[in-house]
Amino acid sequence: MNEKLAARLQSPGPKRLLALDGGGIRGVLTLEFLERIEAILANRSGNPEQFRLSDYFDLIGGTSTGSIIAAMLAFGYSVAEIKDLYDVLGKKVFKHHLWRRRGIFVSKFPAKPLRDALEFYLGEKTTLGSEMILTGLMVMTKRLDTGSPWPLHNCPNGPYYDPDPWNSDATANKDYLLAAIVRASTAAPSFFKPERIIVANKPNGEKVEGIFVDGGVSPSNNPALQLLMLAALKGYGFRWPLGADKLLLVSVGTGSFFSNYNHAKWLHKLPANVALYSLKGLMDDSDNLAQTMLQWMARTSTPWMIDSEIGNLRSDQLGREELLTYLRYNVKFDEQWQKENLKMGFTTAKIKELEAMDNSKNIDELADVGRRYAQVQVRESHFPRSFD
Repeated sequence: MNEKLAARLQSPGPKRLLALDGGGIRGVLTLEFLERIEAILANRSGNPEQFRLSDYFDLIGGTSTGSIIAAMLAFGYSVAEIKDLYDVLGKKVFKHHLWRRRGIFVSKFPAKPLRDALEFYLGEKTTLGSEMILTGLMVMTKRLDTGSPWPLHNCPNGPYYDPDPWNSDATANKDYLLAAIVRASTAAPSFFKPERIIVANKPNGEKVEGIFVDGGVSPSNNPALQLLMLAALKGYGFRWPLGADKLLLVSVGTGSFFSNYNHAKWLHKLPANVALYSLKGLMDDSDNLAQTMLQWMARTSTPWMIDSEIGNLRSDQLGREELLTYLRYNVKFDEQWQKENLKMGFTTAKIKELEAMDNSKNIDELADVGRRYAQVQVRESHFPRSFD
């Protein structure tokens, strides 16, 4: 057991959570927000040169591209070092091949370059229970063969962290290879092939294999609500108390895109296209629901407009007391919003281009957008000193 981590997770006092969305190469946007947060907190730490976000956040969780960032942060990497990785990932992982272009008969991208990069930065043999992981970590994935979301985490009190072999044949969470479960979390259908992981060892010696895909096809592409449940529900083992002065949850997105196709265009779309946009709509709905629930139950200084009917929920509160302090940072790719707030003036066509999750040519432009938004949105006052 990682004794140092166990002591940290069980220590009294307020706890700080960081949730990171999925979104492919658009994780570059997330990194710009994190670099701004890191700079603010490092300046307050008294030791800015050595400060890492793993020093501040007690639990970091991510989905897909967010799981890569989460794992590296929990490993003690600086944001600048992770940005270097994304430059490598963009050039090597999202390298288009003509015969794979559509991702219909084979996945669009081979998994090996991504696996090699993860093993290089996280280690080939590093497990979820490794002492190299400095803070609480959740990797959100989806087990395809059972249809169940799997939030894999490293809480020593969790029932599957190190289960009793006499009562369970399940593979212990602590023994899962970190690079493998992060690769599983990034295995977006059609982009990468699923990841196969041994999940149980039966008494007769038979090994049970699970087939895992991107956590984004669960309700938790935005993993913030799942991360809150992980921290507070007794079954997961963390069992941290709720309260606006006890839990701080920071959630960082990879861009919000609004699609509005006219009636005539929809009538002429192929059924496969309709299915694809329907799936994307489900992911957006799940994100919107998580955002609504968290703003409803929390104290927040970063309220987002949910829709024209319920607004930003400033006048609504679930229960008599706020259950946590909540911050949400994201890039809103809306032509009118961009003009009014950042004077960037992106056209609808340009916004559509930046929405791609696998176009490495967008890295520099996405980084610039994220940097501008981070300067506008992230403020030191958002982080109460009572959580330091």
